[in-house]
Amino acid sequence: MNPELGLGWFRIAVFITGVSGILALIEPPDSAEFVISVASFGMGLLFIFIIVVIVKRSS
Repeated sequence: MNPELGLGWFRIAVFITGVSGILALIEPPDSAEFVISVASFGMGLLFIFIIVVIVKRSS
């Protein structure tokens, strides 16, 4: 994998994870926005994990 491409995807994943994590802290726990924020946070973490695994395998 191209290092610049991996870095770009990693930055996108960190942005998604960071924003959804902050929103999950702000939103009330019984709202639909909270559920979406937590789901996005989980997907962002999964995305980061997948990117790290792909970069480690290609090295």
